[in-house]
Amino acid sequence: AGTRLRTGKRCRERCRPPAATLLALDQIRFAYPDGSVGLDGCSLAIRRGSRNALLGANGSGKTTVFHHANGLLRPQSGQIRYAGQDVDYSRGGLRRLRSKVGMVFQNPDRQLFSASVLEDVSFGPFNLGLDEATVRQRVAAALLAVGMSGFADKAVHQLSFGQKKRVCIAGVLAMEPELLILDEPMAGLDYRMQEELLAVLDGLHARGITLLLATHDIDFAYRWADHIHLMRAGRCVASLDAPRLADYAGQLSALGLPLPAVIALQHGLMRRGLLALEQRPRSCAELLTMLEAGPSGKVDRQ
Repeated sequence: AGTRLRTGKRCRERCRPPAATLLALDQIRFAYPDGSVGLDGCSLAIRRGSRNALLGANGSGKTTVFHHANGLLRPQSGQIRYAGQDVDYSRGGLRRLRSKVGMVFQNPDRQLFSASVLEDVSFGPFNLGLDEATVRQRVAAALLAVGMSGFADKAVHQLSFGQKKRVCIAGVLAMEPELLILDEPMAGLDYRMQEELLAVLDGLHARGITLLLATHDIDFAYRWADHIHLMRAGRCVASLDAPRLADYAGQLSALGLPLPAVIALQHGLMRRGLLALEQRPRSCAELLTMLEAGPSGKVDRQ
């Protein structure tokens, strides 16, 4: 019996996510009331301080993962851990979880419900029981972080779609989360607004906030993310370091996704001797820089 106990302990230690894991889903199963399967034995780990892209077709389970990560849904089997601790589904436990894991919905109109920007961004901190001075400080910092400081007194209905998305992010930031989840954040934004939002996300990551977003844009995911997670039929079928994406062409094809365009260009240039084997540009801008530097030129992504 002692041997079995020691063996079981070793197994649990081996299966435990790394110490740097902030959020871990372990064999999560969930079906909706109509019988449709949301997650079917889904396991996924998000490392603290990383940028993560979740890829998959509509209906693959991406949004269901997000709702479990934030405690909006509770798994019917399996386990979710945050910062190494099992999620506590009591009212107080969920309140603590949602103060650490913030979520921005795809449609900002689902998330904005106050008359003014100031009221909306203040709602979460006041709900935490913070005093007025602390709430004012947090709201000012959150609006500054998303470039909306001059819009505090603006009526929400007068904002553009992109501005509404940034106010949603500010409302979550005012809770001072450790993990920010964004469901299709670039959807509905033109090129300029996408670049503005990307600058906001990069600024948040520089402050140490862990980022997890869903996207259908494979080129964006490849150039932006540290880690990419592939979803299919309610499961995470692969988690990989973004630079290794070229090794997963088969899995991407099964998801209906192509390889990023820059990878095809890279392979073509390598065959012509214009790019060295070890050079792996992750964007067209990076590729152009390498070409200008010559076949031996290297770009530091640090």
